[in-house]
Amino acid sequence: QVQLVESGGGLVQPGGSLRLSCAASGFAFSMAGLSWVRQAPGKERELVAGISSSGITRYADSVEGRFTISRDNAKNTVYLQMNSLKAEDTAVYYCRFIGSSVYWGQGTQVTVSS
Repeated sequence: QVQLVESGGGLVQPGGSLRLSCAASGFAFSMAGLSWVRQAPGKERELVAGISSSGITRYADSVEGRFTISRDNAKNTVYLQMNSLKAEDTAVYYCRFIGSSVYWGQGTQVTVSS
């Protein structure tokens, strides 16, 4: 079955950096597009970044130029490098795969605070 396991979240000061990882299994990873979606307290889920099977990327305006999504097909892992973090980036970050259904990881908490 499809499994998505996120890691790398934590507490970081404004202006700091974090790298999230999503280890995937149960599907043809190299042929799949994947996304990072976040949900802040009291808000709806927001698409942060996506990467296609061919490596084409797209970003939300709010993170463009600060976040970078990448993938390693040999490791079945997608990454989200987050730089210049702001308090408003505080959220639970989820990895998402859309196949025969929509699959989500368990999420990893990112807190940006001084």
